[in-house]
Amino acid sequence: MTKSNDINQTIEKIKDTVASVKYGTVTLVIQDGHVVQIEKNEKIRLK
Repeated sequence: MTKSNDINQTIEKIKDTVASVKYGTVTLVIQDGHVVQIEKNEKIRLK
């Protein structure tokens, strides 16, 4: 897999994760200039 494909896959994963969160946070863990982990913390609001 090429570096461009890796970057595009990472961007798509980030976009999908952000789109799936209504309230909360998305945290990227970066090592040596590369995203190595995506963390999602979602809050559920009760009415």
